[in-house]
Amino acid sequence: MEHLEQWAQFQAVMSCGVVCKTPHFVLHRWNPATAPEAAPFVEGRLLLGALTPKRWAKRAVTRNLIKRQIYEVSALYAHELTPTPHVVRLRAEFDKRHFVSASSLALKKAVRGELTQLFDLLPKP
Repeated sequence: MEHLEQWAQFQAVMSCGVVCKTPHFVLHRWNPATAPEAAPFVEGRLLLGALTPKRWAKRAVTRNLIKRQIYEVSALYAHELTPTPHVVRLRAEFDKRHFVSASSLALKKAVRGELTQLFDLLPKP
């Protein structure tokens, strides 16, 4: 699975709308039928982008942990994903009272569990 690299690619995928969401994450999928513009990438390949805004994860170590978990969990579900670009976006902050350390094992388990839940909600092709 390849990664999205340019901001225009992320914007194009996110313009197609939300496929599924959990309390902290949202998944966008490229859909040429609803896309307002031409694809800035080669269609028919499985691409994935991970967005972790500073607004929801202040520390770089936390953002990196979340991105690594997004890529690891999505690799487990790659066989179930349609060969098109996807973007997983962090949409809410994890409570700092429950996850004191920026890269704790508890945070890693919580992120991984919710990402698994997100990919399980994904409509099957």
